[in-house]
Amino acid sequence: MTLRIGIVTGEPSGDLLAKQIVSGLNNYFENAIYEGIGGIELASVEFNSLYPMDSLSVFGYVDAILDFPKIFGIYRNIRKRWLIDKPSIFLGIDLPDFNLRLERDLKKNNIPTIHFVSPSIWAWRYDRLRMIREAVSHMLVVFPFEKKIYMREGIPATYVGHPLAQSIPLKSSKKLAREFLDIDQNIQLISILPGSRSSEIRNLAPLFLQTAQILNKIHPQMYFIVPMANELRRKEFEEILSYYPVSNLKCFSRRDFLNYKNLQKPISWYAMEASDAVLLASGTATLEAALFKKPMVISYVVSPLVRHIMSWHSGQKEPYLPWIGLPNILSGCFVVPEFLQEKATPKSLAEALLNVLIDEGYKEYIVKTFTKMHLELMLDTPKLVAETIIDILDNG
Repeated sequence: MTLRIGIVTGEPSGDLLAKQIVSGLNNYFENAIYEGIGGIELASVEFNSLYPMDSLSVFGYVDAILDFPKIFGIYRNIRKRWLIDKPSIFLGIDLPDFNLRLERDLKKNNIPTIHFVSPSIWAWRYDRLRMIREAVSHMLVVFPFEKKIYMREGIPATYVGHPLAQSIPLKSSKKLAREFLDIDQNIQLISILPGSRSSEIRNLAPLFLQTAQILNKIHPQMYFIVPMANELRRKEFEEILSYYPVSNLKCFSRRDFLNYKNLQKPISWYAMEASDAVLLASGTATLEAALFKKPMVISYVVSPLVRHIMSWHSGQKEPYLPWIGLPNILSGCFVVPEFLQEKATPKSLAEALLNVLIDEGYKEYIVKTFTKMHLELMLDTPKLVAETIIDILDNG
């Protein structure tokens, strides 16, 4: 019997991880067939993508509502295909709104389902565990505390570490990063990351640029760099920049480095690695900054409409936890400053950045705390995921 593994992912990070997992599984199984939804990374290991990965890459509630007919059509077709021609096992990577529904239908039809990257039940919608219990045969979690939650709820779970902890070196080089970006070694440098979504650029870019303007007045020699996820986000940001000009600010994206054949990591990683401090939106980038051992200030602002939709969708007015930044959540305390909604003002952000830049004792504390965090997250994630899949197949 030929082994067939279904995989669905909708993000570049998940696509890369899925490729690593498939490469690991190929060491155990010859002639296995992999199909589902993936991107260019999975395509490089002979993965049969039934739909383009970008078709599932939507951001925010508004985009999800607008794209619902298309996404539902994909869900319906792939569900029908796999209920007729059943895969040996299914691996859903993130995309909880899509994958959990698909996993529930597959599991009801005796197809083992594995979900990688737990939804943030510890922050919003703890009640989602009921659906997860129905949908998931085994949950793979990226943070140590998540396994305890699932085991307490009777859901099999394995902690597999966070892929970023393997990808980002334990000790990085600010000097080499600045050489790559052609930035003076002696200047004080702040990287600004307003997010990868259009809504984030709209809400955070004006705030962050006004913060940079304040800092620029206090320290005219301070330099700012803004790495952008893609050309569309760059265009949106530079349009806002024209209304809030900042001297000594450079915005760049991958196109600025097309002549570098050795560009093997995201542009934002070079920026964070080269910086003395980071001003950024809440999200995965906060964990990346922590793994680079950088002082940071986290901020997030959403429109009143989106805030209302989030509260309605989750049934909560506020998150369960007092923190939104991953470094603080993992530490269980405010290791780095957070400024949300009306508390996020240019003045408050500027003051916080100045504080983290001048406090040498705090910088040492940050390095020590984030090094410990890095070591706890640094497991061989692809290997552990592959071993879990093999174990489930053997026992099934």
